[in-house]
Amino acid sequence: MNPAIKQLLNQKVKQYNHIDFIEKDPISIPHLFTNQQDIEIAAFFAAIFAWGNRTTIIQKSKELLERMDNAPFEFCTQHQPKDLKKLAGFAHRTFKDTDLLYCIAFFKQHYAANKSLETAFFKDQKSGKSIKTVEAGLINFKNYFFSIDDAPHRTKKHIASPENGSTCKRLNMFLRWMVRKDQHGVDFGLWKAISPADLIIPIDVHVARVSRTFGLISRPQIDWLTALELTDYCRTLDARDPVKYDFALFSLGVTEKIR
Repeated sequence: MNPAIKQLLNQKVKQYNHIDFIEKDPISIPHLFTNQQDIEIAAFFAAIFAWGNRTTIIQKSKELLERMDNAPFEFCTQHQPKDLKKLAGFAHRTFKDTDLLYCIAFFKQHYAANKSLETAFFKDQKSGKSIKTVEAGLINFKNYFFSIDDAPHRTKKHIASPENGSTCKRLNMFLRWMVRKDQHGVDFGLWKAISPADLIIPIDVHVARVSRTFGLISRPQIDWLTALELTDYCRTLDARDPVKYDFALFSLGVTEKIR
């Protein structure tokens, strides 16, 4: 462990893990709500949309919420067929209204039997057994998410899984929002099935570039094993809260554009 790198990363966590971070980040979308189910659904869509320009991600998330009358949980669980017409033509990059309608169908079915989306990740729906790791939780979620008959094949590309070697960047970011909690008020800390210590760093090209610059990772590709390698390093800095370094690595790459 390089003491200078540790000092820099801790400094950047302190700088960016702050309430002011929320406004320009997709996490601002779930912060529009106070009801847990609204937070979960809004956070899910904001995370799934999170590739490309952050301003556009926020704008498209707000557009979707407006089409849902700014009541995502009520809309997903109590809509009538005619209400779905409001969603026609919605698109964000390759995410189309077909994908959106399937997500809503899943939420309606899931929340009919569950109070939280947490059980979609960390509970085996068939056996009822708890799931204790993020990797197993992500695999479980994708299998469960697409368990509805006639799930569109095209939608599957929007839900990543470690089984395919994906970094699962967007879902790991979603899990950070839901699981991690501290006194700074950015992440929500609503879910308790796993500990913040078990979370995996959301890694993309920006985080990977910064991590390689500092010698935190050695793998040439960006995949699930690279996410694990980076998380293992961050655990040497803080074993109880390794994913707090997402604030530092992401902001160094995107905001400060370090190279």
